Amino acid sequence: MTTTPAERLTSLLEDVLGAPLPVRLRAWDGSEAGRTGTPADPNPPTVIVNRRRALRRLLWAPGELGLARAFVSGDLSVDGDVADGLSRFWALAKPGTGSATLDLRQKLGALGTAARLGAVGTPPRPPASEARLGGRRHSRRRDRDAISHHYDLSNEFYAFLLDPQMAYSCGYWTRDEGPDYTLVDAQRDKLDLICRKLGLAPGMRLLDVGCGWASLLVHAAEHYGVHATGVTLSAQQRDYGVERVRRAGLSERVEIRLQDYREISEQPFDAVSSIEMGEHVGQENYGVYAAQLHRMLRPHGRLLLQQMSRGSVGANTAPGGGAFMEAYVAPDMYMRPLGETLGFLEQAGHEIVDVHSLREHYVWTVRPWLETLQAHRDTAVRMIGEEQWRIWLLYLAGAALAFEENRMGVHQILTVRPGADGASGLPRSRTGILGLDPAVGSAPAGAPSPAATA
Repeated sequence: MTTTPAERLTSLLEDVLGAPLPVRLRAWDGSEAGRTGTPADPNPPTVIVNRRRALRRLLWAPGELGLARAFVSGDLSVDGDVADGLSRFWALAKPGTGSATLDLRQKLGALGTAARLGAVGTPPRPPASEARLGGRRHSRRRDRDAISHHYDLSNEFYAFLLDPQMAYSCGYWTRDEGPDYTLVDAQRDKLDLICRKLGLAPGMRLLDVGCGWASLLVHAAEHYGVHATGVTLSAQQRDYGVERVRRAGLSERVEIRLQDYREISEQPFDAVSSIEMGEHVGQENYGVYAAQLHRMLRPHGRLLLQQMSRGSVGANTAPGGGAFMEAYVAPDMYMRPLGETLGFLEQAGHEIVDVHSLREHYVWTVRPWLETLQAHRDTAVRMIGEEQWRIWLLYLAGAALAFEENRMGVHQILTVRPGADGASGLPRSRTGILGLDPAVGSAPAGAPSPAATA
């Protein structure tokens, strides 16, 4: 009886996995093998090996990087629920390690299977979208290149993917999603929560480090009457933000600069925010980053840091997010356990006031982005190309799973710079600190009601 390519591949993968294949597998010749539908699992996703080259990629880069290259190039695809398929199949690669651990017998078996299937050959060229950065890690030039790799993709694409506020960070879901409460509302509530935690009031000066497309700058200026300054390393973000501020009639109160956080040198601000930018700083530079945020605060000034973390469960084996994230999405990113970040901040002189976990909120935030990407594939491909569309599909599906499974977290960390006498200048009650206590005043006119967004 002739063994089909799909049967050979399934046998190989089940040997490596030590368990039945959790997905259906279809080879380039149309043959199929692996998991079939059951009453408990009627429609398992199908992983499609479109070309023999997918196997060659895995031989030369076993594990997560090889799988990523195969998926991004189109050598490998998924028929069915992408997140479900990736969650089942990704486990084969031991994500976070960057490579699979095979013993000698398994390596010889993989090579033999590849030879019988005509897949042995030289290493395939990596997809064109794979990051190729040069220079010293976290030098100012390399940081600019790393940020540009992801954030200068296309303003048109980000406007298509995100909510109208262009908030590319975890939302704050104060209600269940429904027709009258969507991602737009959750992002608005997140921006307002930040402003209230910072204690913003008319005439105050706000610095936003890593300001993105100016969502927080515009919200704080419009609803809280502040004078806001934002810095970013993305030229496309800066250009979009400047035009957005001009259209909103806020040019006299909002300034956006193309500037490294290490170059900010003016007088301290009343409040500082940095929303999901600290992940890009790097472990070796995080002390510098924390100290600069401290220097930029006046005494009694507050910092609101929203930042992702890893290592809350088990060992932090992938501070960069894993081989795929490091190669295609956010090169040089570093996520540490929450406790380490708090330690850096305290060493720099920040007093930790409040830590607020939003981990599950990120699951609810990413899913609408993923739904948009899948439902409007042709539109996305027109904007960024097939290869980038595949990267984003893998990125968002993987991110949703990582937050859902508690392999990644995200927190809002509120700190204060105490005065020379050690006083914080904060309200006495916790609700007062978070802007929720009517006794300390209500939100400025035009801002959402604190009671509605608590």
